[in-house]
Amino acid sequence: MKVGHNTNVEMLAAKPQQNAAQQAQQKQNGTASEVVQQTRSNAAGVPVTMSNSARSLDQNSKTSSDVDMAKVNAIREAIANGTFKVNASVIADKMLVDASALLGLSRA
Repeated sequence: MKVGHNTNVEMLAAKPQQNAAQQAQQKQNGTASEVVQQTRSNAAGVPVTMSNSARSLDQNSKTSSDVDMAKVNAIREAIANGTFKVNASVIADKMLVDASALLGLSRA
């Protein structure tokens, strides 16, 4: 470092120039929300059609559920009452089965 030469002052002097350059770049490109809005408006005029099989899949997903809500509500109530018990050995067994299945699939 030179005597009388302060690098911190130079860095502070360069900061406004960098900020001005970044602001100019943003003005040129537009803000992120403007870009998203422009993309949406460009895509808004594109017609989309769904096949009958896709519609039936959508209807099936609305009527059927992968979750047994009765069981979920029973567990939720047991937790709230403080009567829910965790069976660690069952959880460990299922984790081992899942891990062995995963490892078996990755080797195939």
